[in-house]
Amino acid sequence: MKKTSTRLADGRELIYYDSRDDVVREAVDRRPLDRTVTTSEIRRDPLLGDSVAIASHRQGRTYHPPADECPLCPSEGERLSEVPDSAYDVVVFENRFPSLAGDSGRCEVVCFTSDHDKSFADLSEEQAGLVLEAWTDRTAELSHLDSVEQVFCFENRGAEIGVTLGHPHGQIYGYPFTTPRTALMLRSLAEHKEQTGGRNLFADVVEKELADGSRIVLEGEHWVAFVPYAAHWPYEVHLYPRHQVPDLLGLDDAARTEFPKIYLELLRRFDRIFGEDQPVTPYIAAWHQAPFGTLDEFEGVTRDDFALHLELFTIRRTSGKLKFLAGSESGMSVFINDVPPETAAERLREVASK
Repeated sequence: MKKTSTRLADGRELIYYDSRDDVVREAVDRRPLDRTVTTSEIRRDPLLGDSVAIASHRQGRTYHPPADECPLCPSEGERLSEVPDSAYDVVVFENRFPSLAGDSGRCEVVCFTSDHDKSFADLSEEQAGLVLEAWTDRTAELSHLDSVEQVFCFENRGAEIGVTLGHPHGQIYGYPFTTPRTALMLRSLAEHKEQTGGRNLFADVVEKELADGSRIVLEGEHWVAFVPYAAHWPYEVHLYPRHQVPDLLGLDDAARTEFPKIYLELLRRFDRIFGEDQPVTPYIAAWHQAPFGTLDEFEGVTRDDFALHLELFTIRRTSGKLKFLAGSESGMSVFINDVPPETAAERLREVASK
């Protein structure tokens, strides 16, 4: 992998990740852009104890532009985009309309390919491996920022999810705090460790799923994917490396080599859940990594107790119908799942690639 860092016209950082070492990146951003001004603010909810990002400047962000005006496609002639060069393998840049910025963290966009009409599932294993390298590199770089405590790599796919740009891309958030969902996991880790005399909760969950087998979706030599026992979403898969590590930086070469094959197969199965003649499946793919900040409030827990894993889920519950977060889910955070996890796992096994 070759990494080339440059600056856009408004001062934002952009990084090319190339699979070939001989690629030269010298294109200059020719757009007449003013310096980016953001108004991000973090406010803490005194009742729930969580944090909310207030970012009013995002109201003006690009919204469903036509394909020939896509800001994530490479620049071509006088059609200038966020990417100055005429082609790229993988590119990462600071979001022009960030939810988090300055002392409140950082937001980046990850473009998986320069091909506007592809999705992640269409990538080759080499391309998917390059995306993994980009995620890992950005996790390492962002972890060194004083304003970042936790790094979150994710992809929103599909208009139903709320995606406003059709180009295949994801995002990376560098939060200035430990997120509420991760804090819940860390508290459960601490309780389990105390109650079991030091056993690791993540390891026990994976071991239990492997022993049961009914919710296993896909197994590799270095990765295992399963529908969790208490899945929140109609079709939800958790992907774990068999060797527990706290973050993407901890993956060894063997796990990195196998990941593209396993992950691409999962994404392709997701697109077949509801039938070959159905639209592509909307989903969220979310990497969960240990925070880089102090864990003092979680007694007895260290970063190495956390287990890197990816959670992949769709809000579509059946053909043509979405799972909406209504009163119980949105009002009380109590999920009601219409699809039994064992049924979801069986379906995901049925649609395996031949």
